[in-house]
Amino acid sequence: MAKPIPNQANVVVIGGGVIGTSLAYHLAKAGERDVVLLERKQLTCGTTWHAAGLIGQIRSTYEMTQLALYTTDLYKDILRDETGQDTGYRQNGGIGVAADAEKFEEIKRLVSTGKAWGLEIDLVTPEEIKNLWPLINTDDLYGGFYTPTEGQASPVDVTNAFAAGARALGAQIFEGVKVTAIHQANGKVTGVSTSRGDIKADVVVNCGGMWGREIGKMAGVNVPLHACEHFYVHTEKMDADVLPPTLPTLREQGASAYYREDAGSLLIGFFEPVAKPWGMGGIADDHSFETLPEDWDHLMPQLEMAMHRVPQVGETEIRSFFNGPESFTPDDQFHMGEAPNLKNFFVACGFNSIGIQSGGVMKALAEWIIQGYPPYEMWVNDIRRVYSFQGTDRYLHDRVSETLGLLYAHHYPYRQYESSRNVRQVALHEKWQSLNACFGETAGWERPNWFAPDGVEPKYDYSFGRQNWFEYSAAEHNAVRNNVGLIELSTFAKIDVDGKDACAALQNICTNNVDVEPGRMVYTQWLNARGGIEADLTVTRLAENSFRVTTSAATSNRELNWLAQNIPDDAHCFAKEVTTAYSILGLMGPNARKVLSKLTSSDLSLEGFPFARAREIEIGCVPVLACRITYVGELGWELVIPAEMSRHVFDLVWEAGAEFGMKPVGMHAMDSLRLEKAYRHFGHDINDGDSPVQAGLTFACKLRTDIPFIGRDVVERQRDEGVDRLLVQFKLDESEPLLLHNEPVFRDGDCVGYLTSGNYGHYLGAAMGLGYVTNKDGLCTPEFINAGSYEIEVSCERFSATASLAPMHDPRNERIKC
Repeated sequence: MAKPIPNQANVVVIGGGVIGTSLAYHLAKAGERDVVLLERKQLTCGTTWHAAGLIGQIRSTYEMTQLALYTTDLYKDILRDETGQDTGYRQNGGIGVAADAEKFEEIKRLVSTGKAWGLEIDLVTPEEIKNLWPLINTDDLYGGFYTPTEGQASPVDVTNAFAAGARALGAQIFEGVKVTAIHQANGKVTGVSTSRGDIKADVVVNCGGMWGREIGKMAGVNVPLHACEHFYVHTEKMDADVLPPTLPTLREQGASAYYREDAGSLLIGFFEPVAKPWGMGGIADDHSFETLPEDWDHLMPQLEMAMHRVPQVGETEIRSFFNGPESFTPDDQFHMGEAPNLKNFFVACGFNSIGIQSGGVMKALAEWIIQGYPPYEMWVNDIRRVYSFQGTDRYLHDRVSETLGLLYAHHYPYRQYESSRNVRQVALHEKWQSLNACFGETAGWERPNWFAPDGVEPKYDYSFGRQNWFEYSAAEHNAVRNNVGLIELSTFAKIDVDGKDACAALQNICTNNVDVEPGRMVYTQWLNARGGIEADLTVTRLAENSFRVTTSAATSNRELNWLAQNIPDDAHCFAKEVTTAYSILGLMGPNARKVLSKLTSSDLSLEGFPFARAREIEIGCVPVLACRITYVGELGWELVIPAEMSRHVFDLVWEAGAEFGMKPVGMHAMDSLRLEKAYRHFGHDINDGDSPVQAGLTFACKLRTDIPFIGRDVVERQRDEGVDRLLVQFKLDESEPLLLHNEPVFRDGDCVGYLTSGNYGHYLGAAMGLGYVTNKDGLCTPEFINAGSYEIEVSCERFSATASLAPMHDPRNERIKC
């Protein structure tokens, strides 16, 4: 008889693929032994069993790269030594190749970043590639990279090793048990119902792979992912002297293909540019170890490119054509973390064909579950980043058709998605469109990124150099510095916090003092108990018991979740998002006052309308909340307008600005402007692992008062004892190179960090960046920063740079407060 399932557990893990078993193993290893894993059929039967088993290392963030390095060690030694179960791991190395100049530029940037992040990675010539991989045709290659520590593993063996390790540590694993419901009470998960009975649980984790979206729906949690057909072929077996088992993994992302030796055959996998979504009508209940029909016509363009790159493919029979479903997400980043609307319900799915490579990531999730917060900065994967519309059938069908192919595309800076667009539009969308805006997308919002002049099509021409919009954005940038510009800011998220206890609640959450008179604006951070920055925003006191939080477009779910966690249950305090109720126009630049003076009789002088004040003025027939604040480092106002009246106000402002040659200004220019001013950007320059002391933001902390706030003790301790890293602004001494982000920073020849953001400073005349400098031998002080000589590496070449802890543009804020 089948072993009875327990009626209670501390943690229930749903899904028996590599992710679920890895989580059970890491939870048990971290001390949480009361773990129950439930698999609807058999372990590995969904996607894991047919994964290609590539174990790459370089990832989009430093934190994910470190976890990938841990994964390598885990599969190579740790699991085998602990469990006796072989993982099939072979450290054959990995090669990436480029057949065009743009891809080679991307590879060179990747090599620079990889070395700064601790990877063993080198640039290699076509001749060196040929020596490493004799079957390859290198005639048209520019070069590539080689990582000797990359490897391959058997997905089934890895999963069985995780399962064996979890069981040995006390976790229980049940196959043939389907979860049919997820129970909750008072906003917290309480357990699950299964085909074999109910289990009460303190924590439930969705590791359901391509079933993850449906499991999320059981809990009322949005988990946007969808399966696509994923293809690979096997050739007939070749002699070992032709195809040795030690051959490195080969990737040619520009041709959408990867190659690896597999039991004497050459396995060739594909990430074709336009993918085929699968399972739109749902996944059959009996789906297990199933394959999908062949589609030679769909795959033939990629196969032809494979025959060019590896001529042996054209000379060897194809033994098998494999087609199996894998899940993909709207942004090619997996979903992880606690659901924002259901406490103790965690998500770990949507791994975009790198689940085997990400088994070590579950170490981080296990620590997150046990200690209550993530051990690393993981915002790029945090489930709180997604929005409800991204979980709809139509959105996912269209978007994953694109994102699968983007895994192996040219990863151009500023690249915009082409699918599932125009879902969210601001009230003034057509106005910006009439001004020849080129739109980009953030959190579904269509925003003007740059404006094309008359006669020029507002369309991206991507490259790793100066793109086609560079000079147009430069003109917008300099219009704000020298004259006046108008910026679409309506997508800023707006959250109203009201109630007689609103001030007290916000005082505890905010680092800065928000108990100010109505009409004052306060720049502040929200910290966690470790002193890390959870949010970066402004709070405007509208009335005695009414406040407005204004934050970035992509983080409103995060901010609402943080408020829900930290407003006391018994407080008379209520938070409500009102983003779509208001448009915001940013009128910025030295002539902003002159333009606005033509539209209102209100006193706009420095004395009559000081910086960081908000008051109601009349523009035409509309009462507008004018906020004297800036994210570009110039005199200006953010005009907050009822959305239904914003066209009227726009027309009046645009007409008034015509006398001064006012320009429309896009998001790219706003980013370059804020970098010249060294304004921080959440998600890049500051995150929940960075403190105000490290980020140079203690001026926004009410440390001169005795008012407590979350994380205050950590900020005070770091202020008094010092820290080992500080956020620094950089400007290249040469005007030609471009900075994007992740470029390594060298101090006196030693790598001391990397850039968290980069752009071109059109007013200052060179590329700018922000990045943390670490003193590996002690405290990082202003004296340490100022005593160093700096270089920044771009595409494997170092360029001298000037470093500054103070903003290089208007360090005394004289232009802002004029």
